[in-house]
Amino acid sequence: MIILTCLLVTAATLIYVFYLPGTLQLGPEKTQVAYLRERKEVIYENLRDLNFEFKAGKFPEADYQAMKNSLEEEAAALLSEISHIEEIGRSPSAAARRKKGSKA
Repeated sequence: MIILTCLLVTAATLIYVFYLPGTLQLGPEKTQVAYLRERKEVIYENLRDLNFEFKAGKFPEADYQAMKNSLEEEAAALLSEISHIEEIGRSPSAAARRKKGSKA
């Protein structure tokens, strides 16, 4: 009787943990631009935190400047990539002109 109870409890636990319903509800699909915008917001938040912590005396000037420059460069690269992707999405001919102009 004890073995049967243990088997039932084990089976019920395994079914509860590993059972997948027939249909899964997935969230909205993220685009590359949405991901980049989220990353941009994280970088801006990191810059605000870094500035606050520097003013609180947690970082020496040299470390602060190095981290700030790194975050600003990353933000600039993201903004450039977002702009490029949005330009391509708006008008393929404008993107082709931009490419042609950069090669010249």
